[in-house]
Amino acid sequence: MAEVIIQDATKSYGNTQVIHGLNCTIDHGEFAVIVGPSGCGKSTLLRMIAGLERVTGGTISIGGEVMNEREPKDRNIAMVFQNYALYPHMTVRANMSYGLRIAKLPKPEIERRVQEAARILQLADFLDRRPGQLSGGQRQRVAMGRAIVRDPAVFLFDEPLSNLDAKLRVQMRIEIRRLHNSLDTTSVYVTHDQVEAMTLADRLIVMNGGNAEQIGTPLEVYEHPATTFVAGFIGSPPMNFVTGQVGNGGTSVTLHDGLQVAVSDDTLAAMAGQTVTLGVRPEHLQLAASPEGAMPMTVDLVEALGADILAYGQVGQEQVIARLPHDAAVKIGDRIHLSFAASQVHLFDATSGARLSP
Repeated sequence: MAEVIIQDATKSYGNTQVIHGLNCTIDHGEFAVIVGPSGCGKSTLLRMIAGLERVTGGTISIGGEVMNEREPKDRNIAMVFQNYALYPHMTVRANMSYGLRIAKLPKPEIERRVQEAARILQLADFLDRRPGQLSGGQRQRVAMGRAIVRDPAVFLFDEPLSNLDAKLRVQMRIEIRRLHNSLDTTSVYVTHDQVEAMTLADRLIVMNGGNAEQIGTPLEVYEHPATTFVAGFIGSPPMNFVTGQVGNGGTSVTLHDGLQVAVSDDTLAAMAGQTVTLGVRPEHLQLAASPEGAMPMTVDLVEALGADILAYGQVGQEQVIARLPHDAAVKIGDRIHLSFAASQVHLFDATSGARLSP
């Protein structure tokens, strides 16, 4: 079983700590995606799992065995890199079989594994070509094939699609997910692309400043973000945030212009007069039939996306984005009014950013 357990893991470079006591269990057969902005520590964490970076504190276990002192070659993992890391002078067959030849596996077994990986990745017709004769997507398949032939317990992917164009990224996402489903392995995947993360993951690890801000299924993270950071990072466009004051009894929040938003959250009962952050996703905003009880916004920009439109504007000091139907009669300069259901409101502590609503 290739369960990956990270316990109190830290990583420091001199006096600078970049991973802060991270804890996570990735079950056997699970596809876990580590997602976050540049510099959050996600690639460092992946390299710690791989053994390319030494763990400063805590432990990392694979299959029930602590790997802190194990060399990468002894961890039964295979890694797919962003830049493919292929040997340009070797054929596809030689690139895919290189690690097996170094391990001195019998030639018939090497050929069997290469042929099977080539079949899975639709590379059988390209085995005698060199990387320079292949497209970017084909080169990425070769890099994946080199990992598959090793029959590892854990696949590690370090932003493998970032060098591909948008259409090819979508195609390769499907292929990677299909590959994972066909192999009895655990996968850990790093990306800064939250759409990629949402579509690939069984479980998300959302990183921020060296911490795991939230760990959960994509739907859990999307519907119940633990912090304003998570809420603003997961979702495209990101969640809208406006500030307001809790009313008496904690049944409403008053925004800057006096608009009262009804809420149903027992945690607010003792917070009368305190400032909170109210979050609403763009797709939950809709054009109101009348101004009464709705949020006014002057439209600054309209983006037509085909199936729908994005309307940008200011509410107080905060920018708000509304995802509206493609036929909504909205143009720059319009004064519109937006409504949303109380059940679609997310409430966060204005200071810490931690979630208040259940």
